[in-house]
Amino acid sequence: MSLFRSDRHIRKVILLVFFFCVGQAEAQQYPAKRITFVVAFAPGGIADTLARLISHGLETRLGQTVVVENRPGAGGNIAAGTVSGAPPDGYTLLLTTTALAINLTLHKNNPFTADDFKTVAIVASSPEALLVNPNNAAQNLADFVKSAKGRSINFGSAGVGSGSHIEAEYFFKKIADISAVHIPFQGGAPAINALLGNQIDVLATTLGGGAAAQMNAGKLRGLGIASDKRAVVVANVPTYVEQGFPLFQAASWVGVFAPSKTDGAVINKLNAAVQEVVKDPAVQEQLKTLGFDPITDSSADADSFFKAEVKKWGEMVKALGLSIN
Repeated sequence: MSLFRSDRHIRKVILLVFFFCVGQAEAQQYPAKRITFVVAFAPGGIADTLARLISHGLETRLGQTVVVENRPGAGGNIAAGTVSGAPPDGYTLLLTTTALAINLTLHKNNPFTADDFKTVAIVASSPEALLVNPNNAAQNLADFVKSAKGRSINFGSAGVGSGSHIEAEYFFKKIADISAVHIPFQGGAPAINALLGNQIDVLATTLGGGAAAQMNAGKLRGLGIASDKRAVVVANVPTYVEQGFPLFQAASWVGVFAPSKTDGAVINKLNAAVQEVVKDPAVQEQLKTLGFDPITDSSADADSFFKAEVKKWGEMVKALGLSIN
């Protein structure tokens, strides 16, 4: 009996070594064909813009065509569901935003879990901010909160359940203790236009997507940013903590993900290539112009960041009692 068990153990070890060697060989040959970026949002948005920026750089470094395929819908869940069930060979990748971390708690009928993905890289991040029309008397966030005490205000953001929506509602209701009604818009541009027209009291948005440009042009005033430090692109806008509020960080990021069973060597090869793209001075300049900070973390660090984001946004969603069926 002991000889039988020993023989069976040896066969298992041989099989493990065999599959490991096959995986290593495939990783060394990767990529051998076209790679597809499944983008969770429509063409023209910030996720699509960064997908095309990164894919172009990857084509040069990996020697293969990288196709951008937009699969918008369900707040990013359609694309995420597609990639979670794709072959784990490194040829079908998800490019999405903070929405992936949020939706894991916000949506009750997700076709996937966090364990269905491996984080290839977090490419860039843009802090959440609160803005007002320059005609507003409040010069900063502390002024605005003080003036809002005892009355109800409204705030706009792009969509329901977005990072901007959740961050602002959590800040107003759980930190600043003021009454605030959310007004959703179909996108960032309509929300910005509403604030320009004084149709809403305050706008919750990231610095990307045109908000920073409007602030720098003097057309909108930044009250504060949800970051541990000021943003270079709008250096005159103080952080929340500078204005006497607890340290509160919330940002919109863009990341690349693969199905969870993708070989680690392939993940690391992709991560190294993405890092090379992001480190390119021209790409860094484009990201900063868009209001994003470049990120060049390892795949392990990126995955730790993603898991922390799932926990953080999940706690905010639960505290606000938000849910989408």
